[in-house]
Amino acid sequence: MSRLNFCTLFDSNYLSRGLVLYDSLAEQCPDFHLYVFAFNDLALKVLTQLKLPYLTVISLKQFEDPELLAVKPGRSRAEYCWTCTSSTIHYVLEHFDVENCTYLDADMRFYANPQVLIDEMESSGKSVLITAHRYTRRYDQSLLRGKYCVQFMYFKNNKEGREVLGWWRARCIEWCYARVEDGKFGDQKYLDDWTTRFPSVHELQHQGGGIAPWNCQQFVFSKEGKQIGVSEKGSPETFPVVFFHFHGLKLFQNEDVIFAPRSYQLSEVVKEFFYLPYTRELLKKGKELDVLFPDIDFHARGSNKQFLKEKWLIGHYSWIKRNLWRRIFPPRLS
Repeated sequence: MSRLNFCTLFDSNYLSRGLVLYDSLAEQCPDFHLYVFAFNDLALKVLTQLKLPYLTVISLKQFEDPELLAVKPGRSRAEYCWTCTSSTIHYVLEHFDVENCTYLDADMRFYANPQVLIDEMESSGKSVLITAHRYTRRYDQSLLRGKYCVQFMYFKNNKEGREVLGWWRARCIEWCYARVEDGKFGDQKYLDDWTTRFPSVHELQHQGGGIAPWNCQQFVFSKEGKQIGVSEKGSPETFPVVFFHFHGLKLFQNEDVIFAPRSYQLSEVVKEFFYLPYTRELLKKGKELDVLFPDIDFHARGSNKQFLKEKWLIGHYSWIKRNLWRRIFPPRLS
């Protein structure tokens, strides 16, 4: 069993989330290393000074190559981050002589060893692992945003893995924008045909990999000790939850929090098992950073007015649109 190598990218606004991600990997993985691409100077400074034992921090100056720098001025901050995703994996494989690399979104937490997900791919004889959104029907955005989620993507450092990664990186440099155009959207729609385009790509089947606010409505969750189990409604088979993707979670002043985009319905069990503990971890990590770096303000959060607007105005509109309108008029999928 080889070491699991992970990479992620974030700036100082995501420091607490990135550090919680690191802590969860340290808790669940007996042998791992995390490569963090620091997208601003403050994140670089903090991560460098923390000197975490299983983490390597990489600056933009080290990372950015002429191809990335050439397209950077024409893309928004989010678009440029998406453009860089494939290049972070490429950089790790090129510069650190590792056997594998898995890209992770920073707003995730692990609850079990992700080796079980890699083992599933290995048993299929493939070299690349991708995860589907598994949208709940009324939330399905596959036609616009893609079937697969760029959240947990494993690549072997071999000919097959490099072929897929090289193709994806070239496409993202050519075009990566926050709009739908000619069947493309960001870095994500490119994945739609990978299982047919490349014989080396495996789609994850394990239900515990990729729990998120857009699909948690389909599952029943149970808990035994620290282990959280997940099973599809009506199915007797239970899987361990490996990771949860906390997409859209927002912290505001006075420790107010929006767990997820308000259009997604979250059960009380999902809040109890995932969101409340994760929020406490983020707040705790923020306080630890305050003690270690008293000269830095880590709390550039939205105001109470912004929180109320998102909760009551934007939130209610989104909830009605997704949970009532979509039930009457579900999206038509090809």
